[in-house]
Amino acid sequence: MAKMLYSVTMSVDGFIAGPGGDMSWMTEHLGPNETVDEIIGQIGALLVGRRTFGGDDPYKGVEEKEGKPFGGGWDGPQFVLTHHAPETQIPGTTFVGDLATAVAAAKAAAGDKYVNILGASTARQCLDAGVLDEILVLIAPVLLGDGVRLFDRPGGANVKLERISLTQAPLATNLWLRVAR
Repeated sequence: MAKMLYSVTMSVDGFIAGPGGDMSWMTEHLGPNETVDEIIGQIGALLVGRRTFGGDDPYKGVEEKEGKPFGGGWDGPQFVLTHHAPETQIPGTTFVGDLATAVAAAKAAAGDKYVNILGASTARQCLDAGVLDEILVLIAPVLLGDGVRLFDRPGGANVKLERISLTQAPLATNLWLRVAR
């Protein structure tokens, strides 16, 4: 059965996007990473937040990569969590109005592979619903100072995590965690 994985690049001070969702800071920190190369082959479906799907993209302005998961390194079914689906269908993309239905559909599509979550709000909702299994954080050597936090849960309870692995890549430190149940 599919596991739910939140994979994300984060600054040392805990931000995954700059103010207004700006992800342009990330492009200089993307590069060779064995962990990312391995995980891409283990992803069977994406669960994407509407804001992320609609434009928060580190490849914005790079024609051959913009709007493509992992800059074009992955292709497959995407499930976008939104209350406002577009009128026009997008091939390979299903718009879903509630989290439980989106998770079930993405898991069914992923089979025995990962459902990779893209988007801070969607990841937080999965964590709050108890369906998030693992978190892979690529820590980039930069301080952003402001923006979208990895997890923003004001008043939230502690969540225990277990380290699966800690590895180095040329442009990031990879921290892979399991949500303790």
